[in-house]
Amino acid sequence: MLSRAFLGRKANNRIKRNPSEGENSNRSSSLHYNHEDEECIVGLTGELPLNMCNIDGGGSYTKAKSKGVLVLREVMMGSVQMLGESGIGISEKVVLLDGMVYASKRFKKLTVSKKEFGRRIERMASVSKGCEYLLQVRAYLYAKRIKIILCDYYPMGSLADLLNGARELGHTPLDWNQRLTIVFQVAKAISYIHGLSPIHEKNFQLNVHGNIKASNVLIQTNFSACLSEYGFIQLTGPVETASIWQCKVPETFNSTEKMSQKSDICSFGLMVLDMLGGPDAPCQVHCIQDRKEEIKEGVAPFFEFLVEGKARKQALLVLDIALSCTNRSPEARPSIDQILVNLDDVLI
Repeated sequence: MLSRAFLGRKANNRIKRNPSEGENSNRSSSLHYNHEDEECIVGLTGELPLNMCNIDGGGSYTKAKSKGVLVLREVMMGSVQMLGESGIGISEKVVLLDGMVYASKRFKKLTVSKKEFGRRIERMASVSKGCEYLLQVRAYLYAKRIKIILCDYYPMGSLADLLNGARELGHTPLDWNQRLTIVFQVAKAISYIHGLSPIHEKNFQLNVHGNIKASNVLIQTNFSACLSEYGFIQLTGPVETASIWQCKVPETFNSTEKMSQKSDICSFGLMVLDMLGGPDAPCQVHCIQDRKEEIKEGVAPFFEFLVEGKARKQALLVLDIALSCTNRSPEARPSIDQILVNLDDVLI
């Protein structure tokens, strides 16, 4: 778990690295203790197969080891591999000294207090436990220099990793059945989130994901999908997003104040277009709309994978769903429940 685990580092910490290794290489580093970090919170959000003592999961402050709480002086060295970076923070694979492997999100900047950080994560984790298609949050740490959430690790990586691996490195691409399963399961995760009762609290929306994209869809070894980073963007300030997500409806991706279930739907539609037609497809929505009949007749090429017969008919139906999700008018976009009904029709 967190005991004897390295969970974060400053950029100027000394890191031993083989010059031949790339940016995403394994590395170990030590976190130098700082008195300002003495008061930190460490919380557990569920049952973990780890050797950590009991924690007050409500986000209480911790000082003394006599209270049975981990503080930064007890955090030791672990193996860390950088997985990626976004406007929110850095994603890493963390191998603890007891051999357990987790994924961590190390935040660049937060807009919530120490106590609020723990409280919100506990709520998010509680929600995630109710859906098999949401990534499980396991623990969190908040200190002066380090703010981290620890989650389950999936060795297959993200949907973006698999798509890019096929496009850029020549790896075996996902077939249609795998893509359709991923689309359906991500929709199930969104439906679960959108079905939650909204809470009336400033800058915190429990029934909105806020950051749906291919890099936040993790893939298990059986190619089932798990949506990650539920609610994470609501812990940070406004973040810059990749141009692929700005080219369609930039107003829905600039800040948590403008998040809504309809913006989640648009993000989902853009992600599905990426899965169907490649990375340029989300920026060509109007062109795809104009040439939809040509695509259906096979005159205009669109799909980036081989699809024929019944599979092609299914893919065309999913394309229709994706295009409806990316309508410039939020009111014209379908609800996630409508999308699931349409996906059920595709699966028949």
